[in-house]
Amino acid sequence: MQYDRIDARILEIVQKNNRLTSEVIGELAGLSATACQRRLKRLRSEGIIEADVSIVSPKAVGRPIQMLVLVTMERERSDIIDRFKKAIRSSVEVVNGFYVTGDADFVLYVTAPTMEDYEEFTRRFFYVNPDIKSFKTMVVLDRVKAGFAVPVEAPSEN
Repeated sequence: MQYDRIDARILEIVQKNNRLTSEVIGELAGLSATACQRRLKRLRSEGIIEADVSIVSPKAVGRPIQMLVLVTMERERSDIIDRFKKAIRSSVEVVNGFYVTGDADFVLYVTAPTMEDYEEFTRRFFYVNPDIKSFKTMVVLDRVKAGFAVPVEAPSEN
């Protein structure tokens, strides 16, 4: 996957606001709308842009309880890890999931309407899974920053 400095500028722009028109993005990046559309299409097809999303407030949609959950597996075998990754992807309660190094094997960001709902989730997601050794829940008191923007540096031109 390669991109140039103009692509880097487009990426900076769409990470701040992906609802801008191709005309506006092109103007900000110094391109025509058509050239901008072509670049955006390529950036998406090459997987540099993974998704175009809106960040929704959990509280506004009735899911004010937010947790970070550290999950430790019994064993680190590829079939067990793959099975748990699949469970993470299919769970609506799990907003983000990361396979990590360190004290835990996974870090999950989970939302729920109430603590009772979260407890029910833990029973059906963690307690019934024999591959899980332990999990530790940290309740989020305040979401200080929410986003998916990645710093993009223009590649050096040789």
